[in-house]
Amino acid sequence: MQERRRTHQATGSRLALTGPARAHQAGMLDAEAADFLAGLVDRFASRVDTLLDARQARQARLDRGELPDFRADTAEIRRSDWQVGGIPDDLLDRRVEITGPVERKMIINALNSGARAFMADFEDSLAPTWINVIDGQRNLFDAVRRQIVYTSADGKRYQLNRQTAVLIVRPRGWHLTEKHVQVDGRAIPAALFDFGLYLFHNAHELLKRGTGPYFYLPKLESHEEAQLWHDVIVHAEQALALPAGSVKVTVLIETLPAAFEMDEILHALRENIVGLNCGRWDYIFSFIKKLHAHRKFVLPERNQVTMTTHFLRSYSQLLIKTCHRRGALAMGGMAAQIPIKGDDAANSTAIDKVRADKEREAGDGHDGTWVAHPGLVPVALKVFDRHLSGPNQLARLRDDVDVTAADLLQVPQGTITDAGLRNNVSVSIQYLAAWLAGNGCVPINHLMEDAATAEIARAQLWQWTHHRDVRLDDGRTISSELVEKVRDEETAVLLGATGDAAVRKNIETASSLLKHLVSAETFVEFLTLDAYQLL
Repeated sequence: MQERRRTHQATGSRLALTGPARAHQAGMLDAEAADFLAGLVDRFASRVDTLLDARQARQARLDRGELPDFRADTAEIRRSDWQVGGIPDDLLDRRVEITGPVERKMIINALNSGARAFMADFEDSLAPTWINVIDGQRNLFDAVRRQIVYTSADGKRYQLNRQTAVLIVRPRGWHLTEKHVQVDGRAIPAALFDFGLYLFHNAHELLKRGTGPYFYLPKLESHEEAQLWHDVIVHAEQALALPAGSVKVTVLIETLPAAFEMDEILHALRENIVGLNCGRWDYIFSFIKKLHAHRKFVLPERNQVTMTTHFLRSYSQLLIKTCHRRGALAMGGMAAQIPIKGDDAANSTAIDKVRADKEREAGDGHDGTWVAHPGLVPVALKVFDRHLSGPNQLARLRDDVDVTAADLLQVPQGTITDAGLRNNVSVSIQYLAAWLAGNGCVPINHLMEDAATAEIARAQLWQWTHHRDVRLDDGRTISSELVEKVRDEETAVLLGATGDAAVRKNIETASSLLKHLVSAETFVEFLTLDAYQLL
């Protein structure tokens, strides 16, 4: 398909598009769709700005020594008895969900995987090139209508089975913009674009087919941000003449502030929400980011920060208790391991780690979990099938759980090794290089890395370096000079492994970007904000 860069005004609207033109682009962004998106921007973009400013104000207070805590001004919401609205029949059993980017082959394989649901992702597992974003919308349009097919280069044809997973879509977070779509010269908030365009084209079709427009909402930091989503949803339902409550959402609790506002987030979205999810990797990243100014909150190396540590186990159990008290589903998170081909022993170890993770989640009372690979669906299903006597565990109220702010802030004990330091450097460079090439979901060292896991790696490098007295287990101080030396060495290793000029260029760019992220005097909030300018 021939591509050309263009800027044009969408017919009948103030919406301007830039980026490589796609054959189906006009159909996805016709005048009606463009006007609907412009209406979302008119009504809600300024509130997005206000909430992002509030995030910065809170961060400044944390930097000065304030610690996260349960809010006094919302205590009545936590004390009072109320429940969320009803859960649609096809979302009652979510014991295993698979996730992945909105790539055509991935969508087909995920929907056919045997998982109960598929989270089609515009966020952490997708590099948001315009081609990826607009093609992703078309791919979902075709998937909803069961007309999606894919033929590989070797002629293999992929199409949907009769029985498929329930489709759930994750738009990007409030902090991101879609620079290829502008309204009155302003880049549209990416969350409004992803949510709005999918809803506009597919909501009525989904309802006609006996399901509905279902979403995962990422990276919320407060119930005020949840309230904004509520207002967006109500407006969109009315604008598209959808029955009230048609849109159903699950919120990822993947930021440290949100862990202290689970009740409040459920309450703000109670007409549309069906559950919360433990977004563990982003949560670890958020813990580092929010508390980065304080030496006492320095974490050990990434592979030692597991869900069995006290602060993460407390967070997951609090989520279960909170959800089940309110009649909402409590979803578990993602084990990073993936099947390993050609090494039976290593594969067996990886599968055992996944199984143990799912045993913990199901045993604690989670209603379902996530996997990143179709080969892990049977592993997780077997665990949850054994623990669940019905479609979910909503009846397990977990009144035995009592989690305090101190529990959520307890730093795990551990070490930082030379291997752990080098792994953080290498993973950061490899992931960023792949992301710049348009791939946001990358297997590295037999783990599935996405933006969230890469964020942990680069955030730890900043944290270890800037506190100036953090040491490796061999006694060496993790200085900026040491990290620079390791970066140079790991970059050389990666460059030596390829002769592809484009790959080498992306590695060099990624290495330079990592240097900026780690050496910046002020912590860079999201790596994707800086990297997006290079796409």
